[in-house]
Amino acid sequence: MKTICLYFQVHQPWRLKTYRFFNIGKDHNYLDDLTNRAIMQKIARECYLPMNALLLKLIKEQKGAFRVSFSLTGTVVEQFKAYAPEVLDSFRELVKTGCVELLGETYSHSLAALSSKEDFAEQVKAHSAMLKKEFGVKPKAFRNTELIYSDEIGAMVGELGFKTMLAEGAKHVMGWKSPNFVYAGAGDQSLRLLLRNYKLSDDIAFRFSNQGWEEYPLTADKYASWLGEQDGEVVNLFMDYETFGEHQKASTGIFDFVKALPKAILERGDLKFATVSEAASAHQPVAVIHCPHVMSWADEERDVTAWLGNDLQNEAFGKLYEMKDKVKSLKNDDYNYVWNFLQTSDHFYYMATKWLSDGDVHSYFNPYGSSYEAFINFMNVLSDFQIEVENALTVKKTAKRCKK
Repeated sequence: MKTICLYFQVHQPWRLKTYRFFNIGKDHNYLDDLTNRAIMQKIARECYLPMNALLLKLIKEQKGAFRVSFSLTGTVVEQFKAYAPEVLDSFRELVKTGCVELLGETYSHSLAALSSKEDFAEQVKAHSAMLKKEFGVKPKAFRNTELIYSDEIGAMVGELGFKTMLAEGAKHVMGWKSPNFVYAGAGDQSLRLLLRNYKLSDDIAFRFSNQGWEEYPLTADKYASWLGEQDGEVVNLFMDYETFGEHQKASTGIFDFVKALPKAILERGDLKFATVSEAASAHQPVAVIHCPHVMSWADEERDVTAWLGNDLQNEAFGKLYEMKDKVKSLKNDDYNYVWNFLQTSDHFYYMATKWLSDGDVHSYFNPYGSSYEAFINFMNVLSDFQIEVENALTVKKTAKRCKK
């Protein structure tokens, strides 16, 4: 029996409002509340609610044989609570079935793994605490932001207690090896790696509605036959959850495809579904994957240049993380909240100047007209936040002296 592992990433960033130079020092509210509300409620209607209802129906119909995994970032859960609480309830219903696994993440969908071990650990622990509070679960498997992985990052994840981690089945790392097996990480060989089959994942995420694609239209039976023809032991299909109903509209037939897929797969008799942890436990690692340089699931290069590939991005990233110790020393929830949402990787993605093969999808909700506009807006917000942090530190120091 070959294992099919379905995993969906659920994330929305807190979008910044248009913040001018002249706002610095005067306006300390950085978020575009109207846009954030409108986008969340739109995606809830078109993706989250109908897709969650469909998955719940399929799980019941297949009596537990249909199984899926998710990771939900802290920022998307915050937006569920603020703008679409019914979506959060529908995810809770899915988790209660016992057929849905929630994975660990960075709380703010951040690039903290590229900053420091300490920053990364804090973000991951905050996310695990959120999952415990909202869903009553403790994650055993981990998915880093944008599948960013290296030997060093794998070792950090292992130290945090995770048994399994997702990564990209990138050709420049895999070479002749197939992604359709369980592997061990070189940084921590007790950590099991599940590698994304990007060809089959992108057939749904990117190519499903492309009428120029030679395989169009994609049917459940055709896709199930492709899965059956794969080599190896486990086929990992990882994609953004917004694929369903948002990137691929309902009019494309994407929901009908999902509705028919579990039956088409299970009726074959040689395929079964498993959550991430179940898939990792069901198969022994066949080899160690060495990944000394950072990789991700973004564009053809499968590296991190989508977020840190130009001077604008590196300048913003460096200035943001220079503030870490000062923000932390304040021990103030309000400052921590701002610090967290400013770390979200989307802010740096908006500053990208390279053309990405999947750029149309990832820039779907890009609120900026250019990378420079994104940089200026972010840096204006960051400048005001820096002033506020310095003022708060001054007040704290003054209060401390007065006590003496």
